[in-house]
Amino acid sequence: MKVKRRGRFNSAFKPRQKGIQVIGKWKSVQIDPNLFADEDFKDIVCLEELTEYKLISSSKVGKVKEKKRKAESLSEEGSEEEEAPVVPPKKKKKDLRSKTDKSSDPNAAENDVPVDKEAKCNKVIKAVNSEDHGHVAESTSSTKDASKKKKVTKIKVSQAQEALPSVLTSKKGKNWTSEVLSASTDHKADVSAWKNLFVPEPVLRALSYLGFSAPTPIQALALPSAIRDNMDVLGAAETGSGKTLAFAIPMIHSVLQWQKSNRSTTTNDRNKESHQHHDETRWENEDEAEKLIHQQVEDSGDEDDASFTTGCAKVLGNFEFDCGDETHTVGSHKKRPLLGLVLTPTRELAVQVKHHIDAVAQFTGIKTAILVGGMAAQKQERVLNRNPEIVIATPGRLWELVKERHPHLSNLRQLRSLVIDEADRMVEKGHFLELSQLLEILNESQYNPQRQTFVFSATLTLVHQTPTRVLQKKNAKKMDKKTKLELLMEKVGIKGKPKVIDLTRKEATVETLTETRIHCNTDEKDYYLYYFLLQYPGRTMVFANSIDCVKRLSSLLTILNCDPLPLHANMHQKQRLKNLERFAERESCVLLTTDVAARGLDIPNVQHVIHYQVPRTSELYVHRSGRTARAANEGLSLLLIGPDDLINFRKIYKTLEKSEELPFFPVETKCMTSIKERVNLARQIEKAEFFNSRAKQHDSWLQQAAEALEVDLDDDMFMGKKASEQEESQKQKMLKGMKKQLKHMLSQPLFKVLMKTKYPTQSGKLLLPQTSVGISESALGTVSKQQAKKKKSMK
Repeated sequence: MKVKRRGRFNSAFKPRQKGIQVIGKWKSVQIDPNLFADEDFKDIVCLEELTEYKLISSSKVGKVKEKKRKAESLSEEGSEEEEAPVVPPKKKKKDLRSKTDKSSDPNAAENDVPVDKEAKCNKVIKAVNSEDHGHVAESTSSTKDASKKKKVTKIKVSQAQEALPSVLTSKKGKNWTSEVLSASTDHKADVSAWKNLFVPEPVLRALSYLGFSAPTPIQALALPSAIRDNMDVLGAAETGSGKTLAFAIPMIHSVLQWQKSNRSTTTNDRNKESHQHHDETRWENEDEAEKLIHQQVEDSGDEDDASFTTGCAKVLGNFEFDCGDETHTVGSHKKRPLLGLVLTPTRELAVQVKHHIDAVAQFTGIKTAILVGGMAAQKQERVLNRNPEIVIATPGRLWELVKERHPHLSNLRQLRSLVIDEADRMVEKGHFLELSQLLEILNESQYNPQRQTFVFSATLTLVHQTPTRVLQKKNAKKMDKKTKLELLMEKVGIKGKPKVIDLTRKEATVETLTETRIHCNTDEKDYYLYYFLLQYPGRTMVFANSIDCVKRLSSLLTILNCDPLPLHANMHQKQRLKNLERFAERESCVLLTTDVAARGLDIPNVQHVIHYQVPRTSELYVHRSGRTARAANEGLSLLLIGPDDLINFRKIYKTLEKSEELPFFPVETKCMTSIKERVNLARQIEKAEFFNSRAKQHDSWLQQAAEALEVDLDDDMFMGKKASEQEESQKQKMLKGMKKQLKHMLSQPLFKVLMKTKYPTQSGKLLLPQTSVGISESALGTVSKQQAKKKKSMK
């Protein structure tokens, strides 16, 4: 058909089938400067010409390049491709087809025939592994023609994967959990203290490598009951006490036991397992490659994996289908059911739990997967297709995939371990409707009598005093620890007698935590927050009750050059994780957050927690304050109490049964006048900018709607009415003036410690080191000093 249609124009199209081979170099051409006076040439930067080149047929272009690739590194090859412009892509496809036809030797044909599937899979695996190391993939077959044929299709993959390892390792290093897990430099710690707790051998190796030489109290009490006695565990321990490993190790043990019992079923299992393990390592590399590309696509606003048109993604996809038919999609679903399920209230906590489980299971070969909202569902479905033994999930996304009847989640009868982390929050009335539906399935149609259930939280046994008006009713029950746990067991579906471990103090907070407060008006909270952040730099978390409050504080502190990092539920998931990573990286930083980050997050070395608004419940207060003073470290919690917060503060004080009054945080009143000036000016700027942006947003939406409907708008319909150009320029001038004034204020030192002297030197000024007492002293130090003074005065 094509020959008939284009027969007449064959002669005209001949030059297009030629390719260019660069011999010399591109040389710059001198341009007359007067040329740039013309507006048409304003975008020209420079002109270059190429005089030394050869015209060769397009089929030879590929061959020349293949020869060069054997001699040169991949990085040089990339730049060479840019220099030598090849034929249009349509012609390229034809060349590839003709090439494959020409090079079809009898040996090559033999390779293409699917005689032995395993041999074919091994070839593909070797090819991918060699690409991961940055080399060009070469087939293990004896014929050179077959390897040449493969090279053409795999050039793009090798280029993309050459840069991957370094990027991926840096990504792993960035995570906020890595600092906690790699805190110990001793990779061969003595783990004899763990041996009496029935911990499996590969897990002991991992604990030794991580430097966890001794178990924490909650771990020492929970592990024997869970591993030896196979009991359900209800665990309540203070924040930062190591609850994650208390349920992770028994879960890994039950998976290993299942694998051990299933190994004896068939004689060929070991050979197949080695094949599967080889496939899995290869799939992991592919998955990480896809993840990088996927992230780039998502950043540009496209979350659909199917929309990739890059060569890299296509080749990887082919590999998955080539090898995956027998080894994974059909066989491994029956062999590897879902054995462990961890449910968490927040996405960030799920990410953290996954990292901790991976670290402890690194020598076991157990696969884990994470299912959370805010990330591509297709990607998570692909991860589930690999049949991981352990899944960490938030209830919403998990229920979504269960409803879609994903094969790996269809048979939950074989589930060996179920963990509900931060259980008191998860089973609260009015929260997590999906969780109650999941628990209903697990306890009825998909019930497994051998299943172990782990329920953990820092506030599991915290009981609120029931109001008298409730107690006066007929069937009213007085809530105590026992009844609270019984209700929880009923909701979760624990039918036997569980092991209950309660290591919480009466006050519920940690001993190493110093709790303080400042009483002020609602308008003055900004002053005290800014004062604290300037006076005591360090890693500080600021909690607020609403997203609007976090947004306002974020813009205000940004204007005041405090560089805060916001974190709330309305943010994109990637941005949330990125901000957490940045916060963990920087030594002095502010994280403005809602209660999304209140539970479970183990961010290293958080020195201060500020409650900008008093939390509504005592549980939230305990969890917020628990972000600092973790693992026997010291920390400070500061409550900013306004008139509206007094009721909540009194409730918390009563529930936690505090014997002593919280001390007042010491504030230098000398600095407060200049702090007020700065904050008031910043507020004015923030208000003006916020109103301008909101008005622009509203007006642009109105205009777009009016244009679409072909309707004229009245000036009254615009927000704040349309200002004249003169008024607008005046506003802008005022805003610029305020910003300039604030910049000058911020350049002035706030905490001045002057040293007066009357001894002149040769240069006229005595150079002294800056001895700023206020800045050098920590917040904990000032509080302890004040308390010591108070005690002396009492005596």
